[in-house]
Amino acid sequence: MDTTIPGNEPTPSVQIDADRLEANITAMAAATRARGVALRPHAKTHKIPEIGALQVAAGAVGLTVATVGEAEVFAGAGVEDLFIAYPLWVDSAKGDRLRRLAARARITVGVDSAESATALARNLGPAVGEVAVRVEVDSGHHRSGVAPGDAAGVAVAAAEAGLRVTGAFTFPGHSYAPGMPVTAARDEDAALDRAAAGLRAEGLAAAELSGGSTPSALMGGGTATELRPGVYVFGDAQQWELGTIGPGDIALTVAATVVSHHRRTPGEPGHFLLDAGSKILGSDRAAWATGYGRLLEHPEARIVALSEHHATVQWPAGEPLPARGTRLRVVPNHVCLPVNLVDEVQVVRDGAVIDRWAVAARGRNS
Repeated sequence: MDTTIPGNEPTPSVQIDADRLEANITAMAAATRARGVALRPHAKTHKIPEIGALQVAAGAVGLTVATVGEAEVFAGAGVEDLFIAYPLWVDSAKGDRLRRLAARARITVGVDSAESATALARNLGPAVGEVAVRVEVDSGHHRSGVAPGDAAGVAVAAAEAGLRVTGAFTFPGHSYAPGMPVTAARDEDAALDRAAAGLRAEGLAAAELSGGSTPSALMGGGTATELRPGVYVFGDAQQWELGTIGPGDIALTVAATVVSHHRRTPGEPGHFLLDAGSKILGSDRAAWATGYGRLLEHPEARIVALSEHHATVQWPAGEPLPARGTRLRVVPNHVCLPVNLVDEVQVVRDGAVIDRWAVAARGRNS
């Protein structure tokens, strides 16, 4: 991994290590291929068509997105198979957009109620058979999704409304906690098994069973036919602390500059300020996280406070503080946020910026 921060770029800035990015994409593609499972990475993590193209070229069957707007961006970039993994509520305007999308790519959307299914069918109009649907089930994250035993009822309502039901999906989001990835993967298997059995009992297709998160992606028992990890492409401080990855796997960092020192008491940990605050790092901090981010080359340091343009770093006791003007790599807690907070990212190889990629799906929230 390159450890040189380009010195002629303003900070803070989001930088992607091209070698590590490519290695992460290749590794996940190979791992899912070896398991005989389709890979459909979640592109809300990166929102960048160039990265989506690398994932598809490595073997992904298509991409996952969270919104119709994201789907429009990636379809416009040439991605031919997109799953909007969200329980959409479709009005006439979104129905028009989905019809146009379906003319350009294979589009699948999520539903988790009979009401959302019938609204989708009504507003697709004559294109009702051109958009596939999967029923979302709750496998333990307790966000959206119906109980697995209720999936068949939603699927029947969707089919009766004229929609083409192809299976079910879930997000085992409770994998994002210490000691939980294996449990979440087992919960995912059980939920998809039960949902699939219900759909088949009603004579409906259950060929597409989609799951997966970065912590649990490779831990399931094989029920899922498709996995949708997203964060794996970059890594972040949460994955580092969960032990899913090591610091050598992290492809995205925020380059930041030491701008100020705190006074320090002899023998106590030192503190200094970086010019990267919540407006570029995001402010997510899980209850179990040890800080608001990590420093890639200084794993003992922690970001202990954030304001909009300041990050307060706690430095080990007895160690001299980095000089003002020192440039450091910050590993954000939740990597999806920094990407959505900038217009472009810098692509770095061998210590030099070799490209700049627009975050084309930034702000496409509807």
